[in-house]
Amino acid sequence: MKEHTYEVSMKWTGNDGHGTSDYKAYRRDHIHSAAGKPDIPGSSDPHFRGDASRYNPEELLVSSLSSCHLLWYLHLCAVNGVVVVGYEDNATGVMQENADGSGQFLGVDLCPKVKITAGSDPGKAAALHDEAHHLCFIARSVKFPVHCHAIIEVVNAVAQ
Repeated sequence: MKEHTYEVSMKWTGNDGHGTSDYKAYRRDHIHSAAGKPDIPGSSDPHFRGDASRYNPEELLVSSLSSCHLLWYLHLCAVNGVVVVGYEDNATGVMQENADGSGQFLGVDLCPKVKITAGSDPGKAAALHDEAHHLCFIARSVKFPVHCHAIIEVVNAVAQ
């Protein structure tokens, strides 16, 4: 069995000179970084005093699920003769906040719209979403349900 290690850095950038002396005295801003890659500006959700112009952890979790599914799906299509020429996903995650301030995700819905070339099998293209879900590292690691509601469209163009 192989193991892979992922190293990222995170630095809080929200100290306005008073640190955490008060709940309202600091910004939730931070930077995610990894060697050789562009930084990702982070904050908390605006409901928790965050900056809406930055990614929050909840959005990044939903995005990770969407991205992992996409990458497995494209791989499976490539090795199964399904030619994908377009793929977009508008994923949605629902998180429940508890009375004590804690919370948890209740589920995530992936909604990929996939364009395949004429000659590709739409049934196979649809079925490969189940296999991609089974193989997705991120979906296999979370304790809430992740559902995929794919739409397959057959197009004549090679590039979309």
